[in-house]
Amino acid sequence: MDYRVLTVSREFGSGGGRIAKTVAESMGWKLLDRELIEAIACAGHVDTKIVRRFDEHVESWLGRMNRQAMRGAAMAAGVVPNQNDCFDPDVMTELTRQVVEQAYVDGNCVIVGRGAACILQKKPDAFHVFVYAPFEDRVHRLRTRLGPGVNIEDSIRRVDSERAHYLYQRFGKEWSNPHLYSLMISSREDEDETARVILCAMTGRTKDVAPRVVQPPP
Repeated sequence: MDYRVLTVSREFGSGGGRIAKTVAESMGWKLLDRELIEAIACAGHVDTKIVRRFDEHVESWLGRMNRQAMRGAAMAAGVVPNQNDCFDPDVMTELTRQVVEQAYVDGNCVIVGRGAACILQKKPDAFHVFVYAPFEDRVHRLRTRLGPGVNIEDSIRRVDSERAHYLYQRFGKEWSNPHLYSLMISSREDEDETARVILCAMTGRTKDVAPRVVQPPP
């Protein structure tokens, strides 16, 4: 199978973003991670700060009710909301779908998170990877990256929870469902080695790729 797109879902602190970048560079493909934010902002004609507010975040039912009520009141009063006020999680989801689907049409790209594995689930030439790692390894990675003064453990639990709820709320899928992915892999040993295994799985090439046991997350 010749794949045209790789999607990478990742636990917070697993190094999934850097692994996706390594794979993209190795294959000469375009990387869509933070670049997705800019593409969605451009498509929605809003500032990137507005898009980041909704990036892989969920909206509470109360927030949704308040937003709809305020918009309804504004329309009833004859006030036309501006673009920023019109941008909400529903719009974000639809624009994300459009951007991801266009990236698939263009091909040769690695897409990080944002429900891309769900959006492209029925595409036979899209390869879907879930990167995970032991909790203590993720704590160590993030402590090195974020430095002191941050509650790393709470951050991991919060971000993972938001990503899982985002996928369920927006796509009705369980984040860690193995049936969503072509490969679920631990980055415990080494990020570069993990990237090489992903490349091997996609291309079928085994040269210079050391064998390793891949187990599902606990």
